[in-house]
Amino acid sequence: MPNQSSFSDKAKEAIAFDQTKTGVKGLIDAGVDTIPALFVQPPEFLPDPSSDAAPGLQVPVISLDGVESGGGRRAEVVQEIREAAGAWGFFQIVNHGVPLSVMNGVLESVRRFNEQPSEVKKEFYTRDDSQRVKFYSTGDVYVEYVGYTVKVRNMLSELLSEALGLDSDYLARLECMETQRLISHYHPPCPQPELTIGSTSHTDATFLTILLQDSIGGLQVLHQDKWVNVPPMEGAFVINLGDFMQLVTNEKYRSVEHRVLAKKVGPRISMACLLAPSKKNYNKIYGPLKELLSDSDPPLYRDITIPEFYEIYLSKRLYGDAALSHFKL
Repeated sequence: MPNQSSFSDKAKEAIAFDQTKTGVKGLIDAGVDTIPALFVQPPEFLPDPSSDAAPGLQVPVISLDGVESGGGRRAEVVQEIREAAGAWGFFQIVNHGVPLSVMNGVLESVRRFNEQPSEVKKEFYTRDDSQRVKFYSTGDVYVEYVGYTVKVRNMLSELLSEALGLDSDYLARLECMETQRLISHYHPPCPQPELTIGSTSHTDATFLTILLQDSIGGLQVLHQDKWVNVPPMEGAFVINLGDFMQLVTNEKYRSVEHRVLAKKVGPRISMACLLAPSKKNYNKIYGPLKELLSDSDPPLYRDITIPEFYEIYLSKRLYGDAALSHFKL
């Protein structure tokens, strides 16, 4: 564990970097050919350069074509989702109804914003979560995109409910995915990818994430103690279950570690739609669903609130520990 002095030094570096209000892209624009010490990761956090991602393992790809008509096709998809959510915690979906033009438009708008001059972007740079200012280079595309992701969320909510053996509207009635938080990521090409990482290993502190990624790649998921690539697929969304989904399903669904590798090619652009309860439900108590419990399948976690979980999640992530383990019975 890092000592207090190293934390203090890194904190000062982080504050100084934050005050530039230009982000990592500002370093690339300045022509750096070595990364600052702030971003150099300890060896234990870096990918093993002597080995590639696990061969022969592939994150499931599920087509939603025909699910709305019910019948055998829907039952087949429900079974695929049950297996993917239980074994992987990750899967990709295709034939979901979102036009490719809308998906590409969102990624392009992220690119256009990040590739503006630094002085333009500084106006939007803030750590204040209460700020609701958003940049819209193509506002209509964003509004349309949100509308489509709501439809995808609703369909996944039904299928995930049915895969648990519950009524299709169960998770919707639980009101656990009412808030959509869009977070865009722009990872510029890195001059020394062997010394750092794009996004450190973590789980998502949500119920569900709908991720749109471009063609660069770099996303990996931990499966059976091996890192597996999540290859980009045109027109696909990457779906992953969050910590709260693992908790309420009593580990019938998995929330798993994932990361993004730094690369010399880029930029890598993605848009994550994080699904969580609305503010009115932030103090609601969540725990393993009673319908999923029995004498032979007792609760694995205690009941908690979202603020209680986030407090532990943020502190545990600092040391790479799993927050959910803190709430195990």
